[in-house]
Amino acid sequence: MLFQCTSRLNNLHAMTTIQWGIIGCGNVTELKSGPAFNKIPHSKLVAVMRRDQQLLKEYAVRHAVPMIFSDASALIHHPEINAVYIATPPHMHEHFAIEVLRANKFCYVEKPMATTVQACLNMQSVTEEMGGKLVIAHYRRALPMFLKVKELIEKKYIGDIKEVVIIMHKKASSKKEYLTNWRVDKAIAGGGFFYDLAPHQLDLVFYFFGEAISYQGKAKNTQGLYAVEDTVTGTMQLKKNIQFTGDWCFAKQDEMEKDAFIIKGELGVIQFEVFGQNIEISKAGNKECIHFEPPTHIQQPMIEKVVNYFLEKGENPCSAADAILSMQVMEAFVYGKKAY
Repeated sequence: MLFQCTSRLNNLHAMTTIQWGIIGCGNVTELKSGPAFNKIPHSKLVAVMRRDQQLLKEYAVRHAVPMIFSDASALIHHPEINAVYIATPPHMHEHFAIEVLRANKFCYVEKPMATTVQACLNMQSVTEEMGGKLVIAHYRRALPMFLKVKELIEKKYIGDIKEVVIIMHKKASSKKEYLTNWRVDKAIAGGGFFYDLAPHQLDLVFYFFGEAISYQGKAKNTQGLYAVEDTVTGTMQLKKNIQFTGDWCFAKQDEMEKDAFIIKGELGVIQFEVFGQNIEISKAGNKECIHFEPPTHIQQPMIEKVVNYFLEKGENPCSAADAILSMQVMEAFVYGKKAY
């Protein structure tokens, strides 16, 4: 059996085209990711899976996908599929990723990586055991806007960095609207909206500055609109004596909404919205703004890096170890759990 597994892995490594299957072809795949798989060299979307048969068929027609599945395992083990993109709600990421890896297929998983750090560690362990390839969809790492921020930091455009601040304030909806929203169901999402949006932001912190030396935080439910946290605060000590403060609240009034990622250096300040299109730089009394138009398919630059990694033409753009850094901090901020 070991010989057979090794042989299949060698065949995968010798391939010239990544033939994708998607598990969970919901809204996130319509524009952000799904079409990109057919627009990248040596990449083809050949199969999709969803339980709702009518929506599945409509998706396949809309995106010209030749194979459809209502059973995830059937897709995973189909011989024409060598890579699987898992775009289900987070509570299924661990189960499907491990099945994909044990089937000797490449795996690309939506963020957050899973609902708990332990689940993430399980995924990482199986990847190492199987000699497999697993990438987490922290796709902002590949977007020109955030690559520019990283370049400015590395070139010390605003000098040595002293402080980093994230503010994410979102308005609250009605309690009725939350009754069918899986993003505030801990069993499905791991937590509330913090678990949905903070992975993007915290991953950028670690992408720019490296892992945290220490961290602590707290969470509470202030409005009682759903069962999990709606407000989170946290601090981190980063390398090079950089201080981090984060403030997330999903129960604000409309006029108080804010999305700010602020990097303070000796010589100036870089600020941007993680879900925006501009970098604002204040330095020596001057202000400049750099505008970026996002790609039509926001994940396409990342997926291209993923394909190159699978074909052994590049490095892993976001490994399990990279994504676990964010999950550990999130778990500590919300549930008071310490690093593993």
